[in-house]
Amino acid sequence: MYKKRILIVDDEPDLVETLQVRLAQENYECLTANDGHNGFELARTEKPDLVILDIMLPGMDGYKVARLLKFQKELKHIPIIMLSARDRDEDVLLGEQTGANYYITKPFSMDKLVTTVKGFLDG
Repeated sequence: MYKKRILIVDDEPDLVETLQVRLAQENYECLTANDGHNGFELARTEKPDLVILDIMLPGMDGYKVARLLKFQKELKHIPIIMLSARDRDEDVLLGEQTGANYYITKPFSMDKLVTTVKGFLDG
């Protein structure tokens, strides 16, 4: 059976590991990157079913990664969930303007994140 794949792009190793474990319990396969450049390249080569994307990343921030993904014909359909500590209204608006399909602020509810992921992937 095909497992839907989620790309997690975040530079906090503990958070990435926690997300991987929880999403694996839901039968999703996880790919990970700890900076914007690697996240974008992994998305291009692996074409995941969904991206969970931090904003404050080394190299290239999440806004730019989202914008680049949405400009790629073969990637623009991939839903992006921005997961960030930035919680001001202008941060959320910028996230939406650059291509985020959903924006969740840290700290966050893991159950809410999983429900949101399922909504995008299992519809």
